[in-house]
Amino acid sequence: VRVVESGGGLVQPGGSLRLSCAASGFFLQYYAVGWFRQGPGKEREGVSCVSGSDGSVYFANSAKGRFTISRDNAKNTVYLQMNSLQPEDTAVYYCAADLRTTHKNIEGADQCRPIEFGSWGQGTQVTVAS
Repeated sequence: VRVVESGGGLVQPGGSLRLSCAASGFFLQYYAVGWFRQGPGKEREGVSCVSGSDGSVYFANSAKGRFTISRDNAKNTVYLQMNSLQPEDTAVYYCAADLRTTHKNIEGADQCRPIEFGSWGQGTQVTVAS
C-alpha cells in the first residue's frame, strides 16, 4: 500500500506543472487524498484535498484560482494541476491518502491538515525560478 508522486521540476514564474499521485495496493478513488507542500524552513501545509465520496474539494487560499485537483480512477491516480506558478510555490510537494475511512468528505481546512493523512509519498521537488 503506497502512493508515489511525480511531475515536479524546475519551471519559470508563470509556468505550469502537473503533479501525479499514483496509488498501488488499494483503490484510491474511495479515499480522501491531499496534496501538501513544505518549503525551506517552513511547516508542511495543505494545498488541496479531494474527498473520497462526493467530490468535494478544498484549496488553500494560496492555491485558489491557480491549482486544480482531479482524479483518474482508471489510472488510480490523483493530479494537481498548478498554473501561474510563482517563486513562493517552491517546495517539496507530497500527496497522501487518509486510509482510516472510505468515502470521507472534505468540508474545509480541518479535513485537509497533514495530521489527517497517514499514507504519504516520498515527495517531489517543485522549484519556480527564472
